[in-house]
Amino acid sequence: MDPRLHALLVRQNGLVTRQDVLRVAPAWTIQTAWRAGRLVPVLPGVYVDPALIRDRDADLAILARVEPALARRAALAYAGGRAALSRLTALDVWGLRRQPPGEPVHLDLPNGSGLRTKPHLVVRHRSDFAIAPPQVVTRAGVPVTRLDRTLVDCWPLLEPVDRPGSLIRAVNDRLTTPQRLFAAVAEVPRMNDRVTLRRLLDRLAAGCRSPLEIWGHDHVFIGPGMPTFTRQARVRVGGRTIYLDMFAEAERVDIELDGATSHGDPAEREIDLRRDALLATIGILVVRFTHRRLTADPVQVRRETLAILAARSCFL
Repeated sequence: MDPRLHALLVRQNGLVTRQDVLRVAPAWTIQTAWRAGRLVPVLPGVYVDPALIRDRDADLAILARVEPALARRAALAYAGGRAALSRLTALDVWGLRRQPPGEPVHLDLPNGSGLRTKPHLVVRHRSDFAIAPPQVVTRAGVPVTRLDRTLVDCWPLLEPVDRPGSLIRAVNDRLTTPQRLFAAVAEVPRMNDRVTLRRLLDRLAAGCRSPLEIWGHDHVFIGPGMPTFTRQARVRVGGRTIYLDMFAEAERVDIELDGATSHGDPAEREIDLRRDALLATIGILVVRFTHRRLTADPVQVRRETLAILAARSCFL
């Protein structure tokens, strides 16, 4: 291999573009290296070191046979600074869902870019799209679409059972807010299952922070006699800040919804007992319902909740 091309490959971690090479060496060095098996084209004008081809399955697109991070670098190099990682690829970069090997790289570009979808690369052109804030941010060193729009764009691409998880986690981790997500939905006039997405955002805006809380909101803690609970109420006690799942302020009752995997660890159970005792020092009664009871016997859970609230009202 031409020493100038070799040095460029090393310097750029195994990936070069035709434009990169032409700055340091003549065009024939690319053809010579390719014919000698020292350079592999993964996209038009984009080449990688063959040592980085991890999968030897010739039935796969060459872009699918390199590590995901390298495939994304190659896609961005192909776009020449005119694109951002988007949809399922951006969701992976945001750390909210890992892309499995078979999923392609997604890029968003402004209209008129001239680039097209290739094997293992999905290109989407958008009007009024710019590779700049607020539409695009840099994360992990690469340009990605902003998180709220990424989450909304991914909604119809995911299996229904997988759709809520990323949105709930993003809100819980304070990466975005229900209000920003509502605004992003308004940017997309046509979307499959839009009604379900808006219903989920309604629940998140109401303070629900887990699928179990959403279940409780919709099937248990509603209707005649139920107070308007404050969800994720913030309480300071003993120098600590504690967040309450569902707080009936007038009755001083905190309803905690324990997930299907909660309290398998005795240490976690001990933490909860200490937390509940601390809340009792300021007159807050903690009532816990398990995932099994909430989903298998919601009517009885509702009756017990109403009875507890009524009893507390008599004493306060």
